[in-house]
Amino acid sequence: MTSPYLPILFFFALGIAFAAVSVLVLGVLGPRKYNAVKLQAYECGIQPSPRAEAGGRFPVKYTTVAMLFIIFDIEAVFLLPFAVAFDQLGLATLLGVTLFLVNAFFIADAYVWRRGGLEWD
Repeated sequence: MTSPYLPILFFFALGIAFAAVSVLVLGVLGPRKYNAVKLQAYECGIQPSPRAEAGGRFPVKYTTVAMLFIIFDIEAVFLLPFAVAFDQLGLATLLGVTLFLVNAFFIADAYVWRRGGLEWD
């Protein structure tokens, strides 16, 4: 008698094996031509700024927007099970999800807005 989780375990092992073999093959067969240009930092076709490497401050608007995007993704992951089983859940679950949305969405948006993360120069 086989377990119903055996196919999931098989595909998980297959994915790990594929990733490991890909990395190993790339290390063996990949090019090894390094020069000064390839080892230099690259910033979207422009000369790299020495400020970030020297410990200077750099704008964090991109990072703030990226964290906001991650918050939206987390909301989607947590809301999907609620949306699937909405008719079977009670009022307490609805209140819990509403509190989660207010906390994760509105407070995060207010924080980013107050910090100026949504204003582009």
